[in-house]
Amino acid sequence: MGGFRRGDQGMARPLGIIMLDTAFERPVGDVGNAGSWPFPVLYRTVSGALPRDVVDGREGGLMDAFVAAGEELIRQGAGALLTSCGFLVLRQRPLAARLSRPLATSSLLQLPQIAAMLPAGRKIGVVTYDAGSLTPAHFHEAGVTESSGLPPVAGLPRGGAFHRLIEKNEPYDRPRLEAELMAAVEALVRREPAIGAILLECTNLPPFSAAIAARFGLPVFDVLTLGRWLHAGIPAG
Repeated sequence: MGGFRRGDQGMARPLGIIMLDTAFERPVGDVGNAGSWPFPVLYRTVSGALPRDVVDGREGGLMDAFVAAGEELIRQGAGALLTSCGFLVLRQRPLAARLSRPLATSSLLQLPQIAAMLPAGRKIGVVTYDAGSLTPAHFHEAGVTESSGLPPVAGLPRGGAFHRLIEKNEPYDRPRLEAELMAAVEALVRREPAIGAILLECTNLPPFSAAIAARFGLPVFDVLTLGRWLHAGIPAG
């Protein structure tokens, strides 16, 4: 984990990642694989924070545990914090207010910046783990205003390959996962031809970001683009 340097400013401080309580495989590209990051990362799991509970917004009783995990990462040297589930954007403000270093809960926080960069008339298409659970409140917490309108959304199918991987710990079947994700993106861009960029809410989707960009000719943003931006502002240790 050592050896990475940022310019002449000394050793880069790690990015701390607060993880949900999961056991499935995480290949390079996934938020939970240290090989996904070009700088040091530290991990801390919140026991009992199950993916379905977080997606459905039932993790409210674990806020003290999320704060404790974040502060432990900070004690270990983390200069800023990230989480492993985009649905935690609903907890962005209360968690950030309690932590002693910057926290970014969700890739959705990039929505206002991406929107500001797109050509006139272009939209951001959001691909999410569960479209039925992604509400206007999630977008409002990410800084999307009523005047700008909510972005079009495509969700992964309930009971599909990603849901079985994450909620049932089924084996990692990369071809099937990729096919399922590509089908969701294709349906989204066909439905919304004005899409000018894709944002992946789910932190388990970035292993396929490059393939999406190549196939559809669109810029793709995800938790890794968020984490790299966040880390770029961390003072060297």
